Amino acid sequence: MEKGYIQFYTGDGKGKTTAALGLALRAVGRGMKVFIGQFAKGMAYGEHEALSRFSESITLRQFGRRCFIHGKPEEEDIRMAREGWEEVKAVVAGGSYDLVILDEAGIAIYYNLVTEAEFAEFLDAKPEGVELVLTGRKIPETLFDKADLVTEMREIKHYYTRGVEARLGVEY
Repeated sequence: MEKGYIQFYTGDGKGKTTAALGLALRAVGRGMKVFIGQFAKGMAYGEHEALSRFSESITLRQFGRRCFIHGKPEEEDIRMAREGWEEVKAVVAGGSYDLVILDEAGIAIYYNLVTEAEFAEFLDAKPEGVELVLTGRKIPETLFDKADLVTEMREIKHYYTRGVEARLGVEY
C-alpha cells in the first residue's frame, strides 16, 4: 500500500473542485476507488453526469440542498452536513477507497457545519493508504500544517464581474 497524502485546494479563485475531479479521473485511470463527498451542494452539476459513467469506481454523495457560499445555512443544511460528516468518517475508516475528496470542506468549516477541531482530529487520524483532498474557500490556515500539499487558487480576473452568469458545462 502506497502512502496517501493530504491535499488542500483553497482560495477565492475558480478551479478547486475541477482540480480535485481531475485527480479523481487520474486515480480511476489507475484502477483506484474514489469517494467524493460534497458539502453545501445539492444541485445537479455537469460532473455528476460524467462521473456516473464511472459508478463502479467513483461514489459521489452530496451533503446539502444548495450551494450557499454567499449566504447562510439553514437547519436542514446543518442536519445534512452532519449526517454527511458521519458518513465521511465511516468511509475513510472503512478503507474501501484509495482517494477521498471532501468538496467544499472549507465552506463546511467556515459555517461551522463541521468544526475546525473535528477536521483537525480527522486529518490526524487519516489511514496511511488514503489520499485525502479538501477543497473550498476559507480552509483555515491553522490546518495547513496538517496538509502535505496546499494550493491556493487566486482570482485575478473573472467574467462574473462583468455580469456573466454560471454557464452550463463550464461552471455547473
